[in-house]
Amino acid sequence: QFKLIVENPEKLVAPGLEVTAFVEYCPDSAEDVEDRMLLLVEDDIIGIPLLGLIPSCHLEIESEINFGAVIANSKIISKKISIANHGLSSGTFKISYDGAVLLNIEPTSGVVEPKSVERVKVDICTDVPRIIKEVMKVELEGHGCTQVWVKAAVVEQVLKVLGVSCGNILECINFGPVYFGCSKTEQISLYNESPESMNWVAVLEDNALGGEMGTGLQKSADAALQDLSLKNSTRHADVSTLILCIPSQGTLLPYEKSLVTLCFSPKKFKRDSGVNDPSLKQDYVLFLRFEAAGNNAAYLQALMNRPHDTELALTGSGVPVMLTFNPGPVINFMNCFPGEQTQVLCTLKNESESLPITFSFRKTAHFNISPKKGKIREGSAKDVIFTFSPHQIGTFEVKQVVDIIGTILEKNSLRILKTKSIHQIYLSCIGVCKSKRKNIIFKVNPGITPMISNETGQFVADGTGQYTDTAPVAILKSTQTQIHTHQTNRGCKSDALTAFPNDRAASIRPGEWNKTYRTIFTKTDRYNYIDPEFTYTDSERRSKEAHKEYYTDFISSLRQRRLQRDASRQFHIYNNSVSIGLKPAEGLVSPKISVADFHKEKLEFEMLPSDENCLLNSQILATIGSKSSVKEIWSGLNAMPSSIQEKEDCSLTLTSKQLHQILIGPPTMDFGDVCLYSTAARKLHIINKLLVHIWIQVEIKTDELQQTSPLSQVVPPRTKTHIPIVFEPNTLGMFKRSFTYTINNQHPGHVLVVAKAVPVELQLSAEEVILNPIPGYLAGTEFRSTVSICNPRNHPAAFTWKPVVTDRGTAFSIQPAKGFVEAYSDLECEVVWQPGFNSPEAGEFNLRVHKGNTIKLKCFVKVRIHT
Repeated sequence: QFKLIVENPEKLVAPGLEVTAFVEYCPDSAEDVEDRMLLLVEDDIIGIPLLGLIPSCHLEIESEINFGAVIANSKIISKKISIANHGLSSGTFKISYDGAVLLNIEPTSGVVEPKSVERVKVDICTDVPRIIKEVMKVELEGHGCTQVWVKAAVVEQVLKVLGVSCGNILECINFGPVYFGCSKTEQISLYNESPESMNWVAVLEDNALGGEMGTGLQKSADAALQDLSLKNSTRHADVSTLILCIPSQGTLLPYEKSLVTLCFSPKKFKRDSGVNDPSLKQDYVLFLRFEAAGNNAAYLQALMNRPHDTELALTGSGVPVMLTFNPGPVINFMNCFPGEQTQVLCTLKNESESLPITFSFRKTAHFNISPKKGKIREGSAKDVIFTFSPHQIGTFEVKQVVDIIGTILEKNSLRILKTKSIHQIYLSCIGVCKSKRKNIIFKVNPGITPMISNETGQFVADGTGQYTDTAPVAILKSTQTQIHTHQTNRGCKSDALTAFPNDRAASIRPGEWNKTYRTIFTKTDRYNYIDPEFTYTDSERRSKEAHKEYYTDFISSLRQRRLQRDASRQFHIYNNSVSIGLKPAEGLVSPKISVADFHKEKLEFEMLPSDENCLLNSQILATIGSKSSVKEIWSGLNAMPSSIQEKEDCSLTLTSKQLHQILIGPPTMDFGDVCLYSTAARKLHIINKLLVHIWIQVEIKTDELQQTSPLSQVVPPRTKTHIPIVFEPNTLGMFKRSFTYTINNQHPGHVLVVAKAVPVELQLSAEEVILNPIPGYLAGTEFRSTVSICNPRNHPAAFTWKPVVTDRGTAFSIQPAKGFVEAYSDLECEVVWQPGFNSPEAGEFNLRVHKGNTIKLKCFVKVRIHT
């Protein structure tokens, strides 16, 4: 099969020259050939082996498909494996798998062209946490059978709360005692112990079991149960004002830790009835839940008992400021004279046994305190000196403000605690400064009479010139006297305006035509200049008054019309058969309405706080999600945003808190058994608790779900709707696929569809029927009985009864002999036995279902022989 083509040289081959020979291989069979060619060079013999190989394939496949660690979120994930052909001819492969974990392998067989690669897609479903370690058998042409391992670790998405310093899992944080009005912070670490990113949100459980709001936990059980007034006052309290989480939402990368600050600010709740003891301590037990937000996490938490939640208990106590003063709260100082001072020693005692007190006295005139500020340890006392140093004569009663200093969270930067006054205590300081008696010493006048002297002018009091007063001057009240009034002006009108003597410069200005000016004493008419260029004429004044009167009448008519409309509305409200005509204040006591009742009614229409650090409240979320605030709309929704408001709302990027208030699900839609080529529908519920529109777009690539419609909807605020998902199987077997959706065209999610495609099937109510004679009928009449055909599937099934005929024939018949059984319904058939001399007492029928199963029915007859 080898042929040598060469032309041997006649002469010797000189150095540096060559001789070319061709070896031709022409196989005549599909097998490899070996041979040897001898090369004679003078006295040397060189053997050259020849190999003739036929073209073949050389297939290689990877030995493992490793998905790694993935989240159990009911999603179908895929990975591809390569089958490479390094040979010169095409090669075939075939993949077989008999397990239940792998959902789809495409393709399971095929041909790989020479020098090319074929990729095979393998799907798995992450519905439950587990370790996947499966084997696929792959038959490669020319290579035999090989094994490919499919490995994956499906884990839950876990969010852990860890301590900052120790790194251990935290279940409770105890803030300890905190003064009312103060704030105390603690830091925790949120750890995403999962291989995928996670959006999280913090929700405060205000209606959780075991929660306490301002209760005295040190009381006995009986005393706590009797204190129902505090329970009623705190039932609808806003718990979000007590606990602040910074931040309250965010995104964690795989295996990432994030620092979160918790702030506890106790508020004092007053009892509705009874005596409010200001010294009582109030204890708080609250629960903070960290949840996964976005995608279908919210629906999972709502319907599947929150599998991904992490709950953290928060405990703390609100302590009132208990600072006593001895003496106090009224401090009386001894009387003193100018230039002197008196002191009072006051003892400040901190009655609290749990917290120290930092105090500061405000600056007050005539009174000094030393020290002005300080700190008193718990259960200790401190002496303070109050000093009364008057600067003038008189009785001084001032209010001394004592500020209690504490830490409050800064509004602008919520991570910084600012020192500020949290409480004020008021003291009354009373002091009297009396004047000293001054002895006047007279000295002899040396001969010069002073300006001020006594009657004789001999003695002058020394020091009297220090206090000078203005000499009294008689002031004439011109409006009440007629002394200087001119005789001709005594009958002038009293409504005339008085012109002062120094207003001459203003007397030439344009005046008002209806006002008269007179002089201050003689009451003579003062000249009043009216500029005709700037003054209204008589016709203009009348037009202005008419215009003013017109609008006055118009506004009055509007008011009168509104009052009549309100009266008519009130009449229609109270003019009904329910009202019994009772009038107010006729002995009935009106119910007491608290602020909490109004707050409860407003919860349904109140928008959740937009502050990023304000916590979501489980009670408000439950109220918003109730039927009273979320209306159901099943049709008439827009497929795309059309109005300006819809376009603006649907272009928003939603936060984790907002995604938490959108429920889309269920996350897994189980259709159960569905007949081949039939349709089944399930509802994909959409609940929008936000006050903005959202745009839901569903993307379906699976052929079995192509009849689903509509695939796009704009959901209005506070609305509940659904999208019917239609499933139509075209192949028998288990079906597991997922489809995706987006919110506002940017927030993705997915839903897993599970079904089992089965053929049509009918069932019998009994596999054996015994026919008894009917009492009262004559012998020889027919025997009858019934059997029910049940259709448990979702598609009508056609059936036919075929009797099994033996050698003796058959005496049984059944009606109807063929027909249809609707989906999820029953059909009753009647079995009749015709007695005869040679009629068999047993018979059989085969129930044949078109494109379905076959069931055998046995019939027996009990014949009674009368003697």
